[in-house]
Amino acid sequence: MKRRDFLSIAGAALWLPRAFAAQSAQPQQSGLSPADAAMRSRGYDNLLILVELKGGNDGLNTVIPYADPTYYALRKNIGLKREQVIQLDERTALHPSLQPLMPLWQSQQLAIVQGVSYAQPNLSHFRSIEIWDTASRSDQYLREGWLTRAFAQHAVPPGFAADGVVIGSAEMGPLANGARAIALVNPAQFVKAARLATPVSLHERNPELAHILDVENDIVKAADRLRPREGQFPLKTSFAPGAFGASIKTAMQVLAAGDTPQGAPVNGQGVAVIRLTLNGFDTHQNQPGQQAALLKQLAEGFVSLKAALVELGRWNDTLVMTYAEFGRRPRENQSNGTDHGTVAPHFVMGGRVRGGLYGAPPVLTQLDGSGNLPVGVDFRQLYATVLGPWWGLDATAVLQQRFEPMPLLRA
Repeated sequence: MKRRDFLSIAGAALWLPRAFAAQSAQPQQSGLSPADAAMRSRGYDNLLILVELKGGNDGLNTVIPYADPTYYALRKNIGLKREQVIQLDERTALHPSLQPLMPLWQSQQLAIVQGVSYAQPNLSHFRSIEIWDTASRSDQYLREGWLTRAFAQHAVPPGFAADGVVIGSAEMGPLANGARAIALVNPAQFVKAARLATPVSLHERNPELAHILDVENDIVKAADRLRPREGQFPLKTSFAPGAFGASIKTAMQVLAAGDTPQGAPVNGQGVAVIRLTLNGFDTHQNQPGQQAALLKQLAEGFVSLKAALVELGRWNDTLVMTYAEFGRRPRENQSNGTDHGTVAPHFVMGGRVRGGLYGAPPVLTQLDGSGNLPVGVDFRQLYATVLGPWWGLDATAVLQQRFEPMPLLRA
């Protein structure tokens, strides 16, 4: 694929966004240490990159309780042997495909949060990812994504081209129903959308629809400003191969190209959040080979991501976090795979991440009546960490309930 073709990006936004506010988020700094106050005062200068592990990653073969004999009793065929795994401590190890992450782990810039889920988990792909995207209770239905509510509380600065960018998926997820979001999916769609013109007659016949189309055109133009021109913003970083590596490269080009409408640079950024998607984690059959390949893509992609962020001078103000609709059951099924389960570990990395193991390690002798692990960490604690310590927002107002942030960040 030619570089010019690869860097063509698509903007397709079908949501009516709220008006941009004139100022960025201003945190409540009472009672904070000077270091914490300084970090919070950066607001949306702190970038969030979400990585969706679509389909529900098997946590027990990702972060492995290798010292627990029950693990091998539950997974006689797909369990990873002790001599294969990458030991982190006397009871916990990583899948061998995650070897590229070890420098991040050893430099304490990678945190692993175990036991993440929510009360009364739903094991439907559609409903569970809706719960994660909206930060709702399992019995609650919310329309807006949790990031949409955050940006409604405090708008991103007017110099940003958009609230967020979604790469590799047409689903807006946590940015749905109100955020100024740009979907980078199909270059042909981008060209078509960029050429949209709203007929005068439509303004007369249906002013509401005409207004929505006008807004879409504005967002498409913002996406076009983000698109690097030939010869601009070259990156020396070598990106991991495959679709996930290509998505990361696109994300980094978006960051490199970010500017204000007047062309003045804004610390190289033009969005507050980027969401990437890695597909294929619904491993009901023949899991070992599939998951090994996916985790290799994830690890190599993270290495590329860090290298590019360092090159762009953004590593220390970027927080990378994985999420998924659910984990897998502890007991293997009869097809050398795993079925939909509850909890899973998630990765958080960045230059200001306080690395290490967090959350609740699996206790495989205490499965519930459905053969699943109990919840150790509510996923909204991760969101509260982003909203509060990372961005300086009122997390309780956004999440509609108080969740304790996790101590994942250094000042």
